Amino acid sequence: MSTVAIPTLETERLLLRGPEPEDYPDFKATFTSYRARFMGGPLNAYESWMLYAAEIGHWAIRGFGMWMIHDRHSGETYGMAGGWKPAKWPEAEIAWVIWPDAAGRGIALEATDAARRYLYRVMGWETAVSYIDPKNLDSIRLAERLGAVKDHAAATIDGSDAVYRHPAPERLVDTQLAHGIEMEINHYRDPLFKPKGWALD
Repeated sequence: MSTVAIPTLETERLLLRGPEPEDYPDFKATFTSYRARFMGGPLNAYESWMLYAAEIGHWAIRGFGMWMIHDRHSGETYGMAGGWKPAKWPEAEIAWVIWPDAAGRGIALEATDAARRYLYRVMGWETAVSYIDPKNLDSIRLAERLGAVKDHAAATIDGSDAVYRHPAPERLVDTQLAHGIEMEINHYRDPLFKPKGWALD
């Protein structure tokens, strides 16, 4: 059986590690809910189990995958972020999903930024996309805050998704974009920061 040592990533607030069996209940609760409407859901219990098994198996098959996002101090699980390229995906994707109760705290931004940096610096990715349902405005806003732009020329999965192209690795090293992402993450880390309006992941 092929195995891969899944690295652990750390940020100031978060711990990203490989998915474990004990993380499944939170995954199932999200993917069988309305929250999954832009990700092929809501799924039934069997479908959510099969997808979670695929999340774990993806690491063994591809050598990369989705990390489970945890609070560094409490251990609470917030969602997933990382690389994703199942069969027939045109390109490797940077993807994320945040549990409903964790939305609006900048967790997706912080976790996805850390995952992307690893995929670029350690895995050697030169580019990446995110496939997003055009109606999923929260994910579109997050992709844009990460510096991704809509790539009209890129191949889609099934013709119904929008493709957002992430900036090249060199654009995330000591640039205005990199500093802007870091500044926004630091705002969310500030306990006195209380954003008003529509909650952003």
